[in-house]
This record gives sequence, C-alpha cells and structure tokens, in this order.
Amino acid sequence: MQIRDLPYADPGVPDVRSGTRLLVWLGRRQLAGQTKAMLWGLLHHLGIAGLPIGTGIAVQSVVDRDGGRLALAGVLLVVMGAAIAAGDAMLHRTAVTNWITASARVQQLLSRKTAELGSLLTRRVAAGEVVAVSTGDVEKIGWFVEALSRFAAGAVVLVIICVGLLFYEPSLGVVVAIGIPFLALSVLPLLPRATRRADVQREKAGKATELASDTVAGLRVLRGIGGEELFLGRYRAASQEVRRAAVRSARMWALISATQVVLPGILLIVVVAYGARLALDGRISVGELVTVYSTVALTLYPLRNFEEIAMAFSFSRPSAKRAARVLALTRTSTTTDAGGEDREATGDLYDPLTGLLAPAGRFTAVVCGDPDLAGRLADRLGGHPAEPGTDHTSVLLGGVPLDELPLESARTAVLVQDKDPVLLSGTLHELLDVPRSGEVLPGRALAAARCEDVLDALAQASVDTDGDPMSTRITERGRSLSGGQRQRLALARSLVTDPGVLVLDEPTSAVDAHTEARVAAGISELREARTTVVLASSPLLLDRADRVVLVHEGQAVAVGTHRELLAREPRYRAVVTRETDEELGTAVPRLGGIEALEGESA
Repeated sequence: MQIRDLPYADPGVPDVRSGTRLLVWLGRRQLAGQTKAMLWGLLHHLGIAGLPIGTGIAVQSVVDRDGGRLALAGVLLVVMGAAIAAGDAMLHRTAVTNWITASARVQQLLSRKTAELGSLLTRRVAAGEVVAVSTGDVEKIGWFVEALSRFAAGAVVLVIICVGLLFYEPSLGVVVAIGIPFLALSVLPLLPRATRRADVQREKAGKATELASDTVAGLRVLRGIGGEELFLGRYRAASQEVRRAAVRSARMWALISATQVVLPGILLIVVVAYGARLALDGRISVGELVTVYSTVALTLYPLRNFEEIAMAFSFSRPSAKRAARVLALTRTSTTTDAGGEDREATGDLYDPLTGLLAPAGRFTAVVCGDPDLAGRLADRLGGHPAEPGTDHTSVLLGGVPLDELPLESARTAVLVQDKDPVLLSGTLHELLDVPRSGEVLPGRALAAARCEDVLDALAQASVDTDGDPMSTRITERGRSLSGGQRQRLALARSLVTDPGVLVLDEPTSAVDAHTEARVAAGISELREARTTVVLASSPLLLDRADRVVLVHEGQAVAVGTHRELLAREPRYRAVVTRETDEELGTAVPRLGGIEALEGESA
C-alpha cells in the first residue's frame, strides 16, 4: 500500500478486544510494508556492521604493509557506504509510509464508526476523548507501527553480529554474545514503571483535552454567565497536572536512555581491556582488535531501536486502548438478519419500548417533559444504539427492526436531526449536496425552512461570487450565522434529503415565534404524505401535526390532536403551556391565542 493509494477501499475489521490486540492487528495488516522496511533496515544495519571489517582489514594491511589488502579494504568501505546510503533512504521512505498508512487506516475506522453511531457517539464517549483519539492517539499508534520494522531489523542484525563475532574471534565473541542480549533486555525491569507513568500522563492529558474541548464548545455560554475565569482556572490546574505527570514520565525515560549509554560503554571498556591483553599475548592481531572494538561501538545504533520500541509501545498502548474502546461501540445489539438487505423498510414507525406509533404518511408530534428523554427517543427512532444499561429493544419500521437492517438501508429509511446539528465549513451548495431522493430541490427545502434572510445575509457577505448565496462559504459550524439561522439551514439540509421517515428534535428552538409559525407551515406542506416525527413542546408546531403523542416517564400515555390534548390532558398542558390549571383558566382563551398568532404570521 502506497500513500498515493489512500484511502483504503476497505480498512478491515479491527480486533478491538484490547489495545495490544489492536496494535497486533494493525501490524499484521501492514505486513507487506513491514517486510519491506525490515529488509531495507537490514541492508542499512549490515552496511554499518560491515564498516569495522573494512576498517580492521585496512589497519592490519598497513601494519603488514600489504597494498593489495588495503585496496580491498577501500573497495569494501565504499560498498558498505553505498549500502548504508541506500538502506537508510529506503528505510526512512518505507517506515514513514507504514506510519502514514497505519494512521490513515485507524482514521478511516474511526470515521466509519462515527458515521455508524451518529450523534450517539458523543453520548457514549466524551467529545474531547473522540478528538484526542482521532488526532494524537492516531499519531502514536502509527509511530509504533513505524518503529516495529526498524526494531525487527536491529534485532536481526544484533543476532548476526553476535554469531559472526563468535566465528571471527571466539575469545572476544563470547564476551560480546553475552553482553549484547544483556544490554538489549536491560530496559525490561524499568519498563513497567515507565509504562505506568506514561499511562498516567496520557490519562491526564486526555482529561485536559476533554476540558479544553468542552470549554471551547461552550465559550459563548461561559461568556454570557461570566464563567471564563472559573474554567480557565480548571484548565490551568489540569494543565499543571499534565506537566507534573510528564516530568515524572520523562525521568523514567531519561533513566532508560542513560542505561542504554552507560551499559554499552561498560561493555566497550571490557572488550578493549580484554582484547588489548589478548593482543599483547599475540593471540589476536591489531586489526582483529580494531574490528571487534568498532563492531561493539557501532552496536549502539541498533540498540537504540530497543529503547525506541519500548517507548513507542508504552505511549501507543494506552492510545490504542482508547481507540479500541471507541471502535468497540456497536450500532446494534441483535444479530443481523442474513436477508436484511432484501427486506422492505416502509410503513408505520413503532417503538415497543415507549409504545410510540408514527403512522406512515402522517405528521406526528411527540411531547416529552424531559428534554434528555426526547433526545434519547430521537436516537432510538433513528435506529441508533441504545446507551449502556438501557433496554436494547429495536424500533420497528413496517414491522422490520431497524437494528436488523444494513446501516445504509436504515439511514436511507430514517433520518434524525438532533437538537444541536453541526454545519460543516464550505459553500451553501456543498452543505446541501447530500445524498437525497431528488424529489426535493434545494430551493424548495430552503423556502420551507424559511431561510430567506439567511440567503440575503450570505449574498451580502459574498466577495467573489457575484452575490450568489449558494457559492458563499459558511465558516466552520456556521459561527458567522445566528443560532436560528444555523438551525434553519440544518433543517433545510434534512428536508432536501427527503427520507422516508424524518425525525426532528426541537427544530425551531432557536427562532422567534413568528418565524417558528412559518417554519411549521413549511415543514407540514413539504412533508405532506411523508412520515414526519417532530419532538417539540411548541404550540405552533404541535398545532400543525396530524396527531400528537404525549410521552410521560418513558411511556406514550395520550394521543390526539394538539387542541384535544389541551382540553383533556393536564400533564400535556403542564408541558406545553408551562402553567397549572388554575393559571390557565379555560381552554378557550388558550386556543384563541394560538389562532391569533397564526393569523399574525399569515
């Protein structure tokens, strides 16, 4: 897999039983790239290991005054230099390719999971953690995959060096063969403590990221209540905890690095001292001593890979654990029907858990006294996964459980717009360029959502689009627009898709009453003969619905029109009017107020 071939047509099904298993799965999926990098790494390290041989031959040829062997040593050094240059360049190229492709694979898996779970993802996992996983964690996972091939090449070369020295000069080779494995494994006693400290640092950094993300998301509200200093103090404290944890972690890694310098130095001293005695005794030549000395000195380079792989694993394992936790979230709790793709997904929408029924082709409004319950109900109606610890009974569409439909079919059949929809940056044309039936054109959807003032504002803001609002760029999350304008653009985006069932959670909560009445009329007209479910408590929306269902304490307890429920259901009146029976008086003035407001909006 080359970088130019990204993205993957199919990133695969990851092993998410643990962070370590996810890393192993990634390594296996990158096996071809890992093999290439390891082979180039072998060439690079063997070139380095061959330098002492050429150096030893050159020194001995000078001692023996042998010009032919000196020339041979020169040729050998040139060949080793070429091998080092080629191996180093290609090792870097293939290793970085492994890093990028592994990171891209994880990114695709996270994107696929985000699309699968929808808005429920941030209810199951904190938004800051999702950001941390998709940015810093992905980089650390890619780092481990990249370092793995270089570690393998270094380990193989060290084995070759030890075996080679045993044959080249057995007396010194035994010392090196005993010392090198000891040096390579010397980090193991320190690794558990370093790993624990790295885990603590990663956990605290994740919490700080979550706090920063949540603070930025709610910055406008914080400014409104004067809470900037409070949250700034909390983030400052969290940041200091991260700093202290990072310093403690760095001390352990500094100790490991020092060990990787001091112990090889001791081995080098032992080899030189013992080799010098052997040379004085005439048991080895000066060239052989130089060869062994140079070889031991150059083993420091492949030994660094042991330190790096230990560090990469320690930092990537908690990152992989977090990624595995996100990737392990599932949309369904039931076994997918093998014939699910052929099943018809049309008809009435029914929730067995609450008893809510939305007849096909009707405009159904749902009133919940608890806004959180309304949000969870909207997610259930869209076939999104239930939260942990809740009933996993699936919603039925035409008698077919949504959980048993393929994801694409379920998303085509039912579309849910939550109460806080997100507008991605781009032009208005790109915003409305979504998968759709083609029956509803963008112009009709914008008109139904009453976006005339939004179009005028975008036209005035356009600089190089000749006043065309459809070509005007919208900033990220629509920050240049008001809350009501963002909400209506999101509604237009939902309307233009023209799904079989459209579920809207408080689609007009950020607009004034006059605009709300017009938007309610637009939804009713555009979605005529289409199944529409609106979770709201606004009388203007409720009066437009064909039927209204009151959900109280998780159960549908009353069904009728808005006016019927106002007249006979006290719990409905308490939610919709926010008043008691004594404050209401009679139902007639209440109905008159609605009719008066509708007349004004007309």
